[in-house]
Amino acid sequence: MKRGAVIKTILILVGVAVGVIVIFVIAGQHMYLFTRVDQQEVGVRFRGGKIYQIVGPGVYNDMALYADLKKVSSEGVFFEVEDPEVITLDRQRIGLVVSGDVFRPGIGQADTLKERWPQYQTLYLDDDALVARMKSLTQQSMKSCVGDRTFNDNVIGSARDELRVCIDTELSDLAAGYGLDVKNVAVPNVILTAEVQASLDAITKSRLDTELAQQDAIKAKEQAAADQAREEGAIRVELARQQEEVRQKTILAELEEKRLQAQRAVIEAEKANDLLSAQKDLQINTARADAAVEAARADLAQELALAELYAQNPEYVYLQTVLANASALKETDKIIFTPEGTIPTIVLPGPGITPVVGTTPESVP
Repeated sequence: MKRGAVIKTILILVGVAVGVIVIFVIAGQHMYLFTRVDQQEVGVRFRGGKIYQIVGPGVYNDMALYADLKKVSSEGVFFEVEDPEVITLDRQRIGLVVSGDVFRPGIGQADTLKERWPQYQTLYLDDDALVARMKSLTQQSMKSCVGDRTFNDNVIGSARDELRVCIDTELSDLAAGYGLDVKNVAVPNVILTAEVQASLDAITKSRLDTELAQQDAIKAKEQAAADQAREEGAIRVELARQQEEVRQKTILAELEEKRLQAQRAVIEAEKANDLLSAQKDLQINTARADAAVEAARADLAQELALAELYAQNPEYVYLQTVLANASALKETDKIIFTPEGTIPTIVLPGPGITPVVGTTPESVP
């Protein structure tokens, strides 16, 4: 092949390539192929300059004329705003730092994205524009919340969290008008001037001194109450001890009284038993005496009858005496006759003694 033909062929191929590239460049402005929407993005599909579909993650193609695909990030965009001078309700100057995250409409807010796109597409596509808008909205919220509250209500203690809630609410309401969602709002710092800080320190010290004095007063009062309670407790214990002692003594006295009553009852019962026994013994002895008297009377009845018979008949008495004497004598008996009115003296025999019978004192050796 001739050299001229080769050059011509090369030029034709280059021209075709350039034409294809030009066609693709021109077509790329009116269609898209194999365009990917990532997991953290939302796709906005256009035809003829109008939104016709909101899509989630995936790969999309559109060969229609004037077709386009815009991608909106669903990730949060961090913002931080510092305002060195905000006026409180009581005309105090403080500074604030507010931070948070703002989120664009996602696939779940497709209608909002379609509706707000014409006005706020720059905010949906450009992070810098979104941060700038959030700064202005945040400053507006800061001034509104701080200006409605006193210095103490903005700075002291739990008031700072109340301030954060107020700014969060105000900022969320403002951002909602742009289809934006604000989260994680924080007030990491409250900026005070040296003069304000000195005044605050003085107030704080005064308050602490006052609270310390109050605490000391409360402590003293509580100590006095504790001492009084301890003394009252000791008094109550002593009273309780005395009452218990009196109660124990009363119980012992009652027991002693009951014991004495029981002992008295026993003694009285014993006395009653002894009296009854004595009465019974008396009755028995009386009965026995009466019986003895009757027995004696029975025993003496015969003798009394004989005595009466003897009294009435002396001769019979003499006869009985004679008979008795006669019956009393035995053959071996010796009879000694003495003059009437004398008593015989009898001396029994023994060694060297001679039996003598005498009836007078002179007859006794």
